[in-house]
Amino acid sequence: MTAVSETTSQWLEQFTTQAVADRGLQELRDAGLRRFLEIGFPTTHEEEWRFTNVSPIARTAFRPYTWEAKVHRPPGVERLSESDYQGWLAGGQNPFVALNTAFLRDFVMLRVPRGAVIEEPIKIFTCQEAQVPSVIHPRTVVVVGAHAQCTIIETYVGKGTYFTNAVTEIVAGEGAVVDHYKVQQEAAGAFHIATMQATLGRSANFSSLSISLGGALVRNDVNTTLAEGTEATINGLYIADGRQHIDNHTQIDHAKPHGTSHELYKGILDGKATAVFNGRILVRKDAQKTDSKQTNKNLVLSDEAVIDTKPELQIFADDVRCTHGATIGQLDAEALFYLQSRGVGKKEARELLTYAFAQDLIDRVKVQSLKERLETVLYEKFHEHGG
Repeated sequence: MTAVSETTSQWLEQFTTQAVADRGLQELRDAGLRRFLEIGFPTTHEEEWRFTNVSPIARTAFRPYTWEAKVHRPPGVERLSESDYQGWLAGGQNPFVALNTAFLRDFVMLRVPRGAVIEEPIKIFTCQEAQVPSVIHPRTVVVVGAHAQCTIIETYVGKGTYFTNAVTEIVAGEGAVVDHYKVQQEAAGAFHIATMQATLGRSANFSSLSISLGGALVRNDVNTTLAEGTEATINGLYIADGRQHIDNHTQIDHAKPHGTSHELYKGILDGKATAVFNGRILVRKDAQKTDSKQTNKNLVLSDEAVIDTKPELQIFADDVRCTHGATIGQLDAEALFYLQSRGVGKKEARELLTYAFAQDLIDRVKVQSLKERLETVLYEKFHEHGG
């Protein structure tokens, strides 16, 4: 209890001194703080956090950072007010979600009206440029009406040593089509903890691609709840070198029958980097005729890099088709030899094969400008580190 109070006291002090422009959500903020103070920061004794030690976050005195997300809101997308927020993620066991809730202030709330087809992507850009260790708690809520269509792009960047504690909530109505992209390019000294919750209506189609490139310590929780006839594609790419640590936890909850889900996460590790993939597919008792496939593939480029991977199936229905698997490997020696025999240098051959491993996911990006930007970023990253 003493350790908990020591690591949470600074947050209690910040909470009591924060200026709240609109007190409409104060009850929700109070509940978030109470929940955070009750459970404190997670430790490696907890199964969900066994391979991710957040003590560097807990022990750092972060100062609040004044910021405002840059939002490109295409025609047809509506802004919602604080009074419209339903607090979907207010409860639960995740202390970082509780902490984010406690500091709800300037958050992004958008709605795509029923039947609307939004051609341009909704772009949400979050940046910190910290002179001293600082913290922000971005909260993004997008409500997509029945049979509406939209694309959402979240980007996180920054400079210095800082902590981004982000929560994204996407609620998609019946028959909605939503493509979601998250690009995390935080500074080398940054901490990034994020939770994304997608709640999907009947016959909705949802896809999400998470790209993790930066940050010293990164944790992404991606949770998706499917209704009847829903189709979800949850993909991710994480690239770590040096002493980076990137943890991806996903849960696909098949709550109703006739749901379909596809999941592919790929990781590339070099140097002394560490990574975690924990993917859980939950098929509830009434979710008959579920079709789900989960795959995690990892490319380890050095002897000191480490990946802990744990794909899981929890199935409580008997008429389902579910598969899962994980692979960990190095660059193909025969492919390297082939390229070198054709006059390609060893360094360039490693770059080409590493890029090809990641290209599979980049090719799935439907927004051409984003795809080109990611191709450039990956090319420069692999070229800089020689694969």
